[in-house]
Amino acid sequence: MKGMVSPALPMAPSRQPIKRKFMKLALVTGVVLVGALVMGLVWWTRSPVLLADGNQLAKSQLFEHWQAGEIAVLVRHAERCDQSTNPCLGPADGITQVGSMASTDVGHGFNGLGMERADVFSSPATRTLQTAQYMFGKEAAKQDWLVECGKTMRDDVVAHKTAHRNLVLVTHSGCISDFEAQTGFKHAATSQYTSALFVSITAEGQLKVLGTINSADWSTVLRQRVATQ
Repeated sequence: MKGMVSPALPMAPSRQPIKRKFMKLALVTGVVLVGALVMGLVWWTRSPVLLADGNQLAKSQLFEHWQAGEIAVLVRHAERCDQSTNPCLGPADGITQVGSMASTDVGHGFNGLGMERADVFSSPATRTLQTAQYMFGKEAAKQDWLVECGKTMRDDVVAHKTAHRNLVLVTHSGCISDFEAQTGFKHAATSQYTSALFVSITAEGQLKVLGTINSADWSTVLRQRVATQ
């Protein structure tokens, strides 16, 4: 009818704000999921810290624990003859000449820490006995549990640790992996030849993993040792 104005139809609500909120929520959710995956991967593959890196030696208080006789350290044997093309010392189940030199260098590192109050045990395998011999210039006490290892590895280390005396255990990568799995590092990287995993053990048997020193890092460790004296 002329002169009459039709009532305005209500406008459809805009979908833009809803779309923006959805995209923002999706973005936040994605960031959270990616972060969780990254953190999960780091946790899954984490290994003991490298003590020669940054200020890890100071944080671990390795020197103080060693001075107090509170350290147990698991050392992997040197390079195997049967898995290398380097000249072998002999016999075939022993270590290479390269391995013997690495063992001697690691032994110098331990002597730099001081071996006056330390016991040295070795697996009875040829490669571990040779490694210990080149490290310290004498035969180590043979211990079958250092080649058998398994589910009791952590408890065996604690049981063989004498209060106020450090303990050096020359063993195998599988045994070190068993120990790591039982101390919170189930998926740690395989230990290197002649690497050393340090843990502190109090007189009451309380154990804490301090970290690893690889054979090439001993010069850094000893420099820091001199700086703290």
